[in-house]
Amino acid sequence: MTVGPQDEVSQELMPDRSAAEPDQEPGRGPTEWLDAPVGVGPHPLPWPTDPRYDPELLEQGDRRNVVDHYRYWRREAIVADLDTRRHPFHVAIENFGHDHNIGTVVRTANAFAAEAVHIIGRKRWNRRGAMVTDRYQHLLHHPTVEDLVEYADRHDLVIVGVDNVPGSVPLESAELPRRALLLFGTEGPGVSEDARTAAAMTVSIAQYGSTRSINAGVAAGIAMHGWVRQHADPAGAW
Repeated sequence: MTVGPQDEVSQELMPDRSAAEPDQEPGRGPTEWLDAPVGVGPHPLPWPTDPRYDPELLEQGDRRNVVDHYRYWRREAIVADLDTRRHPFHVAIENFGHDHNIGTVVRTANAFAAEAVHIIGRKRWNRRGAMVTDRYQHLLHHPTVEDLVEYADRHDLVIVGVDNVPGSVPLESAELPRRALLLFGTEGPGVSEDARTAAAMTVSIAQYGSTRSINAGVAAGIAMHGWVRQHADPAGAW
């Protein structure tokens, strides 16, 4: 099953456009705020005729945060191609306090080609950390954990909580389900009690220093890479 933009339309998540800095243009991402040029310039003539290419980008250059394979492609074409490459795991993060880590989680989920990202609680979020990757990632909103559980049941997903709590299984030795929905809590409190109850299993990340916990965005990246190491084909990476 692949989650597309047309699915769960009423649940579609809107990034928080108001979170941009006042001197930044609405709709622009961090890589587009830089004064120094990034990406590539105008495409040399003759231009490719493939309909996936955007004539405006061919003419003006492509400064977006995309891999070289997608240079000059239309946004819709990139999403359609990514839909053929996405992995069958999902990611969810609780957003009960405008967690600043959500953008990082979205960006990392895009990097590992997660099928979809789910945000529980508040619908608005600060997109700055996403580095514009939210434009290419399927995002769904759930007002409550119960709503997420219903979604997981309908789509044969196994909820896996990620939190360093008593009874958790070390991520380093855990066997993650192929159809996993990795669930992360809010920075500070961690996974909520409702979310822990809903999870089929909870995994923890080994720590060896003095801090009680690691950043939620970092934890998400570690857990996603743990899934990739078990289920993804390295030959398919860029």
